[in-house]
Amino acid sequence: MFEELSSKLSVTLQRLTGRGVLTEEAVKEGLRDIRRILLEADVSFDLTRQFLERVQAKAVGLSAIKSVRPGQQLVKIVYDELVAMLGEKLAPIAHANLPPTIILLVGLQGSGKTTTAGKLAKRLKLEQKAPYLVAADVYRPAAAEQLATLAQQAGVEIHTEPGETDVVGIVKRGVAASGKARARTVIVDTAGRLQIDDEMMAELVKLKKAVNPHEILLVADGMTGQDAVRIATGFHEALGITGVILTKMDGDARGGAALSVYGVTHAPIKYVGVGEKQDALEPFHPERLAGRILQQGDVLSLVEKAQGAIDEAEALKLAKKAGSKKGLDLQDFLTAMRQMQKLGPLKNVLGMLPGVNSAMLKSAKLDDNRLKHVEAIVLAMTPRERADPDVLNGGRRLRIAKGSGRSIQEVNQLLTQFKQMQKLMKGAGKPGVKLPFGRGFPG
Repeated sequence: MFEELSSKLSVTLQRLTGRGVLTEEAVKEGLRDIRRILLEADVSFDLTRQFLERVQAKAVGLSAIKSVRPGQQLVKIVYDELVAMLGEKLAPIAHANLPPTIILLVGLQGSGKTTTAGKLAKRLKLEQKAPYLVAADVYRPAAAEQLATLAQQAGVEIHTEPGETDVVGIVKRGVAASGKARARTVIVDTAGRLQIDDEMMAELVKLKKAVNPHEILLVADGMTGQDAVRIATGFHEALGITGVILTKMDGDARGGAALSVYGVTHAPIKYVGVGEKQDALEPFHPERLAGRILQQGDVLSLVEKAQGAIDEAEALKLAKKAGSKKGLDLQDFLTAMRQMQKLGPLKNVLGMLPGVNSAMLKSAKLDDNRLKHVEAIVLAMTPRERADPDVLNGGRRLRIAKGSGRSIQEVNQLLTQFKQMQKLMKGAGKPGVKLPFGRGFPG
């Protein structure tokens, strides 16, 4: 997400941060580069111009303040303006004082509306908002069946009426049924079209008047760039959308839609889809995303992700054992690795760390399948071998390689790395011992 934008913007700003004094000409030169970068990222021309005017007004004439260089102050100015461009602050779902909260999901076909309805239901269930799904797409074949499958996966109830074509009637009856199910939030999956047309908008306007939703969220494909902005404008003019969910953002290296939607519609981006799994829907934090773009990391999101994915009791148990005289064995190593896998792709996790840029991630040659290979090797061992790797002679290693479907070299490599890890863990608590994680990635 934002890989190209982040890489190019960071290079430009690094050229300016080393300067002792920022002249007007130096600032203008840097802003010309930023203008080109934003336009290449598919940010609208007007928003790019306004962004640069605000940055220039604040940047020209900066003098050193205490120990902060003018170039570093410029980075702070760019960061603040990126935050403003992205929507300033987190905009959570506006829940009604008297349930249920009704959320209409609208958008064109192919934007990921139905999938997003399932993801949103799962997230709201984890937040104790008791979601309830209503299948109101009566045109797309098997839309209701797809939503029913997603509802089952999320563990929530759903209202469907196979064969019925009265959309307003379906939604009204769905809202009534949600009350009996004691739901606190109703998510309505509406029909889309291949393009904005009068018939679709008329149906949505009629539905809005009939059920008076608390939120109208546009689901837009983030990879479409300026098309997403145009679509958002059309829906906003007709319906008055209260927010946007951008999908497929994990595949968007430019980020033009995210940087333009709020500025054009002033409807906040509430969530972004960052993968195909049901938990791959993240709240949109403008200040955190601006930090990611400027390669300052996003530790807060990483911590939240870890809190949601990692078993705290198991983690404490592993930490205590790691500091003991015996240390971790291969079974503990397998448990820790499985905890890490819950955080998602390694590239995404490492991308949240401060100072980690796209060039470092590429050179690291990260392979998530490697974790699965390691798991297969450890599972091919007996309990005794996991507890005491020293018993693994040549014959045992060959048996493990055949049983896991991996090479003997991979088995040997894993055992060598495990020994190195054990030494590091045992030495970590001793005075004067430093872990070699200062730069780059450990082997």
